Amino acid sequence: MWHEGTIGIPVNKDETKIAHYWVKAYDEGSQFGINGGKISKLRITIDGQTVVNYDRGWDVEPDENDKATMIAYSICLDQYN
Repeated sequence: MWHEGTIGIPVNKDETKIAHYWVKAYDEGSQFGINGGKISKLRITIDGQTVVNYDRGWDVEPDENDKATMIAYSICLDQYN
């Protein structure tokens, strides 16, 4: 099943980044899911840039040094995987 949404990520006192995501998640995990989980497809964009893209394998892996990306990625994993 497909899910789409936005996540507001506070960057500092006066700024919030908006992450937009699309997730295809199943009821059960599989070998094609992220970490063997339910998410088979995931795309996250921030400021018009694709920061995460997984389509049964990594096309764009999340940058562990980018706080906003890691927050959005973690929320998607927690909610759908």
